[in-house]
Amino acid sequence: MNHATYRHRAHKLLPLAALLSLFSLPALATNGYFAHGYGLKAKGMGGVSLALSEDAMGGANNPAGMVFAGSRVDFGVDDFMPRRDAERSGASGPAAGLNGKVESDHTAFLIPEFGINRMLDAKSSLGVSVYGNGGMNTTYPQGNFQCPDSFTAPTTAVPGNALCGGGTLGVDLSQLIISPTYARHLDEQHAVGMSLLLGYQRFKAEGLQAFAAIPGFSAAPGRVTNQGYDSATGAGLRLGWQGRFSPLLSVGAAYATRMKMGKFEKYQGLFAEQGGFDIPSNVGLGLSYSPLPALTLAADYTRINYSEVASIGNPSSAQAQLGADKGPGFGWQDVKVVKIGVQWRSSDTLTLRAGYNKGSNPIRPADVSFNILAPGVTTTHYTLGATWRVAGGELTGAYMKAPRQTVTGASLFNGFNIPAGSETIGMGQSSFGLAWGWSY
Repeated sequence: MNHATYRHRAHKLLPLAALLSLFSLPALATNGYFAHGYGLKAKGMGGVSLALSEDAMGGANNPAGMVFAGSRVDFGVDDFMPRRDAERSGASGPAAGLNGKVESDHTAFLIPEFGINRMLDAKSSLGVSVYGNGGMNTTYPQGNFQCPDSFTAPTTAVPGNALCGGGTLGVDLSQLIISPTYARHLDEQHAVGMSLLLGYQRFKAEGLQAFAAIPGFSAAPGRVTNQGYDSATGAGLRLGWQGRFSPLLSVGAAYATRMKMGKFEKYQGLFAEQGGFDIPSNVGLGLSYSPLPALTLAADYTRINYSEVASIGNPSSAQAQLGADKGPGFGWQDVKVVKIGVQWRSSDTLTLRAGYNKGSNPIRPADVSFNILAPGVTTTHYTLGATWRVAGGELTGAYMKAPRQTVTGASLFNGFNIPAGSETIGMGQSSFGLAWGWSY
């Protein structure tokens, strides 16, 4: 294909990328609020991707892989189905009405993905990947909770939601990243790449009126909840290297910088640093090994540095006001993830995959109350996938199952001399996606 034809086709694909930018914003939560993998082929192998180069999603995984992937286009949609719940038990005396359980509505979300890559010459490539993060998405109905009418001198009980606000309780955080990527061979076996990470995120919170009403709890009580959506933009970089040391063994590594994002000004009384919410840095190392021509075994180790972002990593017990520089956050720890995958090319037209993804839990018992809003406690994922090659391209499917897991801790309300007992948050997940890709 000549460059004029490529430019014509790329121009026709730009509206598709723009369409994805509108719809790549639903809930997602697996390794914290990062996906367990990016690209349906990686998702079918537990998220393994750093030493493999099979699609145009290198901007989300390892930019160096794009020059090995060649000229191609990939488009997919994943139906993500989380189940989230929160329960309080052990509340006593005048606070007994705080006991109860509630489940989040909205349990199915479509997550698109898109990638295009073009070999500029025998040694270099230029492409773009479009993908999303999210997962702090909950919509709990008010339920039958009975809350104290005051957190300083309660005298009676009034209806409220699980955190004693009014109406629906929840948050919605979505992140879209568009990553233009340049990759280049150092020699026939080694390549490096760089992706510019262009981020857009939006957020809203509702049902947190109690956080605004407690005297002195927030530095800006008028900007804690029910302000509608706010948005912010920012940028970062992802750097990658991939080396093929023999026909059997490949190694890859990638590092993404912390993405500096604008502040959520409508929620400067909720998030630390007056509404700050950067996207954390992450780093990974992977390898793939092919003991047989048709068999590939692969593994990645990644670390997501949630603790470096104050609004995510600060403990919810921080002795400062909500919204202050050192104010309370979700208390998330850094997440360490091991991904293991196997791929079997059973024929010229069919490739089968399976994988296992195990991450550490970002949420400690001491921070359970805040994380009713964002119960990202899932740590274990099992995956299956397959690719069918047909005339004109290839169809890929992937399935993920994450068993329900829980974290239990003392209620935040106990700190206000309200005997609220303990709270348990839980999440289970499944997903099924399809992608279509073709080389040119």
